[in-house]
Amino acid sequence: MKSKLLKFIEKYHLGGEIKSTKWSSDGSTLSTRFISGDKSVVGSVDLDDFKFEPSEIGVYNTAQLVSLLSILGEDSEVNLSKMGDKFVSLEMTDSNRGTTTKYMLSDLSIIPSPPALKNLPSEFELEVKVDPYFISTFVNGKGALPEAETFTILTSDDKVNVVINYSSMASNRVTIPVEVETYKDIEPISFNANMFASILKANSDCQSATLSVSSQGLSKINFNIDKYKSEYYLVSTQAVK
Repeated sequence: MKSKLLKFIEKYHLGGEIKSTKWSSDGSTLSTRFISGDKSVVGSVDLDDFKFEPSEIGVYNTAQLVSLLSILGEDSEVNLSKMGDKFVSLEMTDSNRGTTTKYMLSDLSIIPSPPALKNLPSEFELEVKVDPYFISTFVNGKGALPEAETFTILTSDDKVNVVINYSSMASNRVTIPVEVETYKDIEPISFNANMFASILKANSDCQSATLSVSSQGLSKINFNIDKYKSEYYLVSTQAVK
């Protein structure tokens, strides 16, 4: 149970970028929706076939919860504790050693609520393939350029390049040619490179996914890996306010 929960957290925590979320469970599926502090990413993660008490709970400090979970062995139980009709804590127990940790839940009113996704583009004109090579190359490229804040989608003659740290002036950069699934010429469009690298890291076991890009300033990528479904919308850097 511990590894399943940590993997669920990893897919929304994004290396510490997303600190607070609401978790929802119907008893067999655990899910969350989230938004980054700079509003450049909105997303959701669902874990199917996961037994958890039906609930909606507030996790304010995800890093603290990860630290408390990491103390325990893999064979651990996670249960909710109530005070009256309100869930107040996660009680975690190492089944082999008996070690316990407790994480205090937060009031739902202080957890940021992602906006409903309205006015989505009628179409994403550009679709490119995301595979293990692209994931590892982008993550390593971002690591080689830690100061790079954006990556840019460039189209020309039915070909698409993803460029980390693109600039009209001379700059250190990484250019990755990608396989095109749907093509249309669009103006260069840039997104948050740190967030995208974190998304790819959290889903690095993916064998195939599609990055869809709209000229209206939005891209999306979905991953369906084992019992985890995750979806991320990235807002172009020009549109983030």
